Parts: sequence; structure tokens; C-alpha cells
Amino acid sequence: MNKTIYLRSRPSGIPTLNDFEFKEENKPTVEDGELLLKSKYISVDPYLRGRMRSGESYIEPFKVNEPIESGVIAEVVSSKNPNFKEGDFVNGMLKWKQYQVSQGVGLNKVDKNSAPLTAYLGVLGLTGMTAYLGLEKIGKLKEGETLLVSGAAGAVGSIVGQIGKIKGCKVVGIAGTDEKTQLLKNELGFDDAINYKTTSDISEAIKKACPNGVDVYFDNVGGEILDAALSNINKFGRVINCGAISLYNATDTPKGPRHEGTFIKKSVLMQGFTVRDYVKEFGPAIKQLATWLQDGKIKYEETIVDGFEKTPQAFLDLFKGKNKGKMIVKI
Repeated sequence: MNKTIYLRSRPSGIPTLNDFEFKEENKPTVEDGELLLKSKYISVDPYLRGRMRSGESYIEPFKVNEPIESGVIAEVVSSKNPNFKEGDFVNGMLKWKQYQVSQGVGLNKVDKNSAPLTAYLGVLGLTGMTAYLGLEKIGKLKEGETLLVSGAAGAVGSIVGQIGKIKGCKVVGIAGTDEKTQLLKNELGFDDAINYKTTSDISEAIKKACPNGVDVYFDNVGGEILDAALSNINKFGRVINCGAISLYNATDTPKGPRHEGTFIKKSVLMQGFTVRDYVKEFGPAIKQLATWLQDGKIKYEETIVDGFEKTPQAFLDLFKGKNKGKMIVKI
């Protein structure tokens, strides 16, 4: 049999396990031009929460009573497609299924001998490209500047900070536990780190950690931490809006400070993006990330959960900050 995870209902507020449903189906067979894939690793990411809503977004929402999908590393176990052979490993946007049939469209072969397979979901995948391209296209880091990163111990944030150090910047990270702040400073090379959960005044904490102000803020969380970062932004500062996990489960439109005056007085640029905005740049981005990884200039953290049936819980754990680096489910 073949287990599949469906979206049972659209969550209101924080998702629960009741919003997911497991179904058993017959294991599929392949026709001419097709290949049978066995899922090996599933990427769970905060942005998937947005796809559970029905509203318009940059990517089509999930449909109720249909399988959920995300980045998946799969093994080709049978092929009638001349471009793929049995034993190949591929990376692509695939369904949360143990087995599935594909015609090969949108799949990229990955080499397990060049890097661990999980790296292609993280530092050598959309995660790494999000960090790299956000900094390159919007941040435009200059040597000697100060880079502030929220969600810094997460998949994207941890790569962002290391790229900042490669570029010769002072890097300060914001995370939610002392264990994570120590990881940032002791393992990933950040100059300083702030535990926002134990800080009574996050704006003052940023000011202390960034005495020369903030030149570039890479935002993964939004909300009050974004407000605090903007209160410390420098003239011609750049704010990269990559994610807003603090708001993903909000049921009402959040209200906060009005920053128009800051943008005008300090000529601040704030720009949102998704990595798919720069799809033509994927090749050079992956090449640079692979070089840094091979040279030991970038490390990557992973939280790997064992078992297909634990995929929904692994996703929910993202909103509790239980991951260090990339959250991945091993099948």
C-alpha cells in the first residue's frame, strides 16, 4: 500500500493534526514516459502555512481533500522514461506520498556522492538560494556593514548570517533560545546573538548588539521584531522581507507602528521577495553555494525527524521553534 497525507481542512489560527488526513492507496505503476518515485526526504517549511489558506498568493493554495506537496528528495525505483534510470535520486516539488508517478517534468537529478541528499533540500536547494539571492539582489551587502538576521537559527537565517561573514560584515542574529544563540556564535560564526524571548526590550537589545546601527535587516519573522529592527536602521538601510512566521497564524489583521517617517528620513528600502522571483539566477547561486560548502566556509544545520507519519507534526513544530536549521522528515 501507499500512504498519502491530505489537507483535511483549512486551519483557523495555528494548524493542528486534525487539519491533516492519512489515506492509503494502491501503489502506482508506470506507463511509457513515466517513472516511479519513492520518497526519501520531505522538506517542511513555514511558507506551507500560507498555502493552506484559500486567498490569492504567489503560489497556488493547497486544495482541501487533495495531497499536500513540498520539496522532496526521491529515488527512482522504476523508469520507462529515457531521461531517468533506476537508482537515480531527484529533487522536486512532489506530493506527500510514499510512492508517486512522475513524467519527469520539474525534477532535477542530485548526486549523493557530491553532497548528502538532505543538503539539496537545504543549503544547496531553495533554502540556500533564498538566503543568497535575497542578500545579493536586495541586501547588496558591502564589507564592513552590519547585518541583522531574525529567525537566525532557522534554515534560511543560518545561511544568511554565514554569507554575511563571508562578505566581511558584522553579523548579529536573533533566535528564541539560549542554545540557539550559542549555536550562532560558537558554531556558525555570528558576532553576536539575541534571545528575543528573554529580552525585555528587543529594540534596546539590537541597539546594544549593533552599536553602529543596522545596514541590512534580513527578516524572517515580521511583527514586533521587524518594528525593533526598523528603530535601529541606518541611512540607506535595506530590509529584506523573506518571511513573517510571527503572523502566519494570525486570525485578524495585525496593527503596529507606522514607519513611513523612518523610510523617508533614512531613505530606507524595504522589499519583499520569494526565491522564485529570481529563477534565472538559480544556476550561479547553486554554483557559489556549492563552492563555499566545499571550501568549508558554510556549515548547515538540520533537524531530521524519522518517519513519514511524523510529517504533519514536524511541520507544526516549526511554529514552536523546535528546529535548528532545516526541518526535514526522513522516510
